[in-house]
Amino acid sequence: MDNRLVRSISTGLSQKGVRDHNERLLLSLVQRHGALPGSDLARLAGLSAPTVSGILRRLEADGLLVRGAPVRGKVGKPSIPMRLDPCGVSSFGLKIGRRSADLVLMDFTGGIHDQCKMTYDYPIPTAVLAFLKDSMDQMTASMAARDIARICGIGVAAPFELWNWHDLDGAPAQNFLSWKDLDIAIEIKQFSDLPVQVLNDATAACQAEHTYGRGKEFRDYAYFFIGAFIGGGVVLNNSVFEGRQGNAGALGSLRSIGPNGESMQLIDMASIHQLEARLLEVDIDPRQLWENPRCWMELPRYVDPWLGQTAQELAKASLSICSVIDFEAVLIDGAFPAEIRDELVERTRRYVATQDTRGLIPPQIEAGSIGANARALGAACGPIRAQFLLNTHIGGTDM
Repeated sequence: MDNRLVRSISTGLSQKGVRDHNERLLLSLVQRHGALPGSDLARLAGLSAPTVSGILRRLEADGLLVRGAPVRGKVGKPSIPMRLDPCGVSSFGLKIGRRSADLVLMDFTGGIHDQCKMTYDYPIPTAVLAFLKDSMDQMTASMAARDIARICGIGVAAPFELWNWHDLDGAPAQNFLSWKDLDIAIEIKQFSDLPVQVLNDATAACQAEHTYGRGKEFRDYAYFFIGAFIGGGVVLNNSVFEGRQGNAGALGSLRSIGPNGESMQLIDMASIHQLEARLLEVDIDPRQLWENPRCWMELPRYVDPWLGQTAQELAKASLSICSVIDFEAVLIDGAFPAEIRDELVERTRRYVATQDTRGLIPPQIEAGSIGANARALGAACGPIRAQFLLNTHIGGTDM
């Protein structure tokens, strides 16, 4: 990537790309509800029609909104719905996972323009950062200057206290500890002037579901994402709640009980890491779980018991969190095929139905819709939300 171009991007966005409140409000309404005419936007936003008309003209001139086909009513002039321009703005999203790193270039509507992947035994900072730089260079090499100028930032989704993954020992563990005192944003600024946002990987996945998936259907819900390890997110009043230190929804740390009665966490009982361990015990390479999605259906002898245990744990965890907040729904997604997700959701529903729910309102157990890319897309969503959208419920506004 030409660093001169990146530097000019950051300058331009700091002056014009960061929108004011009312502009963010209208962009957020269009993002959430789809294409809308000015009259509907004025009603939803609680703003006057002339005010909305002026804002829409500015947003269209800046390339953030485009006009749809006129819609004719019974009387008066046809209304013209406004929708987000996919090319209006884009963002990089990096997911740092237990077994792989993924980089996406995402457009304003959540579409993926390009994607690169790196697999490893363990994530090491120097390798992951080199992957990020090389992949950004590769993705932008053939892009027009105008499109490069529309890249608004880099979002990074990484596990909370990544260095504390306790299943490592020996030399790999020592290398892994190099994440502890590393400031990812500062390291990225060594080769890019784009704004950088770092957030918890499960919170990022929740943000992706909330912004581009089924999150629009529910006001308050809890979210589980099952990767190598399990994490979660919390949505309250139509907004992803990150918490005081960005670690809200750390559902993987919920208490559980091991097979011998020992104290465990949900992360120890309901993660793909458990399935990997079972495969290793019988000399089956677990890397195929990440490299060949079809293998999930080809290994029922090992996948089925894992599904059963994971569903039981999710059922107990779902009711536990609903004893604190009466969530309308619990959404479940993960880094596995849709068929596996749907089976896991159905089993979790059945287990919830058999639990003691005295004093509780059982939530709907629903499937997420984004899948394995949720963490990378949520990461990419971070810079876009920070500069162009709202992440709070506006009183009197149906967001």
